[in-house]
Amino acid sequence: MKTILVPKIVNGGIAGIIGVSCVFPLDLVKTRLQNQQIGPNGEKMYKNMFDCFRKTYRAEGYFGMYRGSAVNILLITPEKAIKLTANDYFRHKFTTSDGKLPISSQMLAGGLAGAFQIIVTTPMELLKIQMQDAGRVAAQAKLAGKVVEKASATKIAQQLLREKGIIGLYKGIGATGLRDVTFSIVYFPMFAMCNELGPRRKDSSGEAVFWWSFLSGLASGSFAALFVNPLDVIKTRLQALKKADGEKEFKGITDCITKTMKYEGPTAFFKGGLCRMIVIAPLFGIAQMVYFLGVAETLMGIKTNQY
Repeated sequence: MKTILVPKIVNGGIAGIIGVSCVFPLDLVKTRLQNQQIGPNGEKMYKNMFDCFRKTYRAEGYFGMYRGSAVNILLITPEKAIKLTANDYFRHKFTTSDGKLPISSQMLAGGLAGAFQIIVTTPMELLKIQMQDAGRVAAQAKLAGKVVEKASATKIAQQLLREKGIIGLYKGIGATGLRDVTFSIVYFPMFAMCNELGPRRKDSSGEAVFWWSFLSGLASGSFAALFVNPLDVIKTRLQALKKADGEKEFKGITDCITKTMKYEGPTAFFKGGLCRMIVIAPLFGIAQMVYFLGVAETLMGIKTNQY
């Protein structure tokens, strides 16, 4: 297991960086749609995904669509590496002596992988969300005749560490855990089942061909993304440190659910759902394709023999 750990980590990193670079603007749109709260008279800044994309691009330009991408790209490598490697490890450990892996064990392996990744995911998401949502908050402040001070991810991290210590970077860890553990419980078993149905490579590895792994990742990722979207909305709102004028603050998961349901209705929990599906599907499709192609193994000259 040790001999293949490093290339698996590298594969996770490569996949994460490629995926984030491709879909980050849509992830920014998703964050803004989820944090946007409907006013007392039904007013809102963005009507839908396309309206948000258009207004953001017009106001902030091409590079504005990538606000927060630096911290995401920096931390996506350990995050994806932990997630994919942990799932692989636990699947290996839970496989029975006769080579079978029951669906319950697949779900447990996925859930544990999701639990491990939040060590990195929580601070990454916290800092990313502040940068992504800054333009929306600033635009609403401008309409109210106010000015919001610009801040970098580094400055935000330093302020949180100074005021609250390391725990400050883990605001919303409970909601992040709920989302990521649930996502992994749904995603990994579904991917494994889909991947098992496809054509195999002609070598002796027994693995699916790369395009089938890609399609399996797309299908499983999009389904799991929509399934956990309500949890993602809660997490995103809890982690937003700055709110626009008139927007409600949330004390915790229960408070966020209660207030969102009361003032915006159940459909609010599916805000950004289409965006999230479009973001997650290629992200995990690329991840699984790179992972199963063994890009790192090829670069490092390692011959792979799956257990």
